[in-house]
Amino acid sequence: MVTNHGVPEALREAIMDACKELFRLPLEEKKGYMRAKPMDPIRIGTGFYSVVDAVPCRRDYLKMFSHPEFHCPEKPPKLREIATEYATCTRALLLELTKAISESLGLAGGRLSEALNLESCFQILVGNHYPACSRPDEQAMGLSAHSDHGLLTLLFQNGVDGLQVKHDGEWLLAKPLPGSFFVIAGDQLEIVTNGRYKGVLHRAVVGGEQSRMSFVSLVGPCMDTVVEPLPEMAADGRGLEFRGIRYRDYMEMQQSNSINEKTALDIVRVMHQGDMLTCQGGSAST
Repeated sequence: MVTNHGVPEALREAIMDACKELFRLPLEEKKGYMRAKPMDPIRIGTGFYSVVDAVPCRRDYLKMFSHPEFHCPEKPPKLREIATEYATCTRALLLELTKAISESLGLAGGRLSEALNLESCFQILVGNHYPACSRPDEQAMGLSAHSDHGLLTLLFQNGVDGLQVKHDGEWLLAKPLPGSFFVIAGDQLEIVTNGRYKGVLHRAVVGGEQSRMSFVSLVGPCMDTVVEPLPEMAADGRGLEFRGIRYRDYMEMQQSNSINEKTALDIVRVMHQGDMLTCQGGSAST
């Protein structure tokens, strides 16, 4: 979690209120965005990606690309101004956090920014609404277990808990400090650090009679950057854990398939000799 982050509480409340207003709009005013594909800059939908969802998820969402080009639905009218300011504030915070991560690895503060072309970073804003369950004893999945496709994610919620993270094989409820953001490491951070940082496996659960809302600001590398482990991160003798992939291609693949924990990383994971020995006797596709 990050505190003392400089993002005004009034701005966080304003972006949440604007999302509530959008979700309440008549279907006719939203359905154009509900036909959008995963790489379209504005998308409104349910679940993860309804065309391929394997598990029903109780979620309504708004996704809008906000950098390097800003996109926003026309209604509600106040959303554009609020989201523009929110994107700018949180992007600056996220990029500041990448400097701290670089330094934590013994690198210069600007090393990740240089490798990932973060001056032209990709940013997406996501508003989530998880409706209340009709039965108090019912626990439903708001969003299945997954890791984020990007580099870093900031998340806050409306006071109703529901974010869970997997730690040591167990699902733990994440309880925020007052006024804080959750900071969630994504797949691109795991790739570029050669596994030193791990993309966090997390999910959203719903239950009881209260609806839950959360809002996300995610940054990733420049869309056309080939993301690969930094050479400095492969100096421990094991070698590279991942091969390079263009971020645009990774994101499109992850967003276009049913959500399934961290399996998206398998397409770029390097199999070492020791790993191959464990697969002997299995099929060629294992």
